[in-house]
Amino acid sequence: MLKSYDELVKVDVAPYCEEREGFLYLNWARCIDLLRKNGAEKVYFELCQNEKTGSSLFCSDQEFYDKNKNLNQCYETRIKVYIDDQVYYMQSPVMNGKNPVKANSMTQARVWASACRSFVKCVAINTGLGFNLWLKEESIDYVPVSEEKATDAQLETIKELCDKHKISLNDWCRCNGKTVKTLSSRDIGIMLKAIKNKYGDD
Repeated sequence: MLKSYDELVKVDVAPYCEEREGFLYLNWARCIDLLRKNGAEKVYFELCQNEKTGSSLFCSDQEFYDKNKNLNQCYETRIKVYIDDQVYYMQSPVMNGKNPVKANSMTQARVWASACRSFVKCVAINTGLGFNLWLKEESIDYVPVSEEKATDAQLETIKELCDKHKISLNDWCRCNGKTVKTLSSRDIGIMLKAIKNKYGDD
């Protein structure tokens, strides 16, 4: 029988991890091995099939163009995780480090990497194993600040720039867990900086 969440969250997985870009990563196979060593009898995961395409890649219906006029969407993978008699689902973006993968650089290897990372995260959330790794990663860039709601003028500026460069503002917000209505002044500042870096707009 798998140990409890309180027990598994105390397991030190650091010795089994690899370091990439300053973060510790737990390999999916090692994750399964550790679960079995801590009482699990059955552990595996499978990629869910996109009913529209028949592939294991999911993407938003909205399309947008980058600075090189490449057509893009927000890409994600969805997996089904089995741990003994429990079943969990997890959906995660396809990433290259901290950057989302675009259509022109999408590969099966990146889809698989997204699914594997999603599995390890799903295990951490639902069983506690490796949870502290994610706690450190998610909080490393966090600095508490007071966020004021974006002003009408700020929203109008970002909308105009997005229209100018054929950027889907709604998709951009969705990929960052936001909506246009919930954007803060700080969010607008980050977006304006990103547009300036790509297109040279002031």
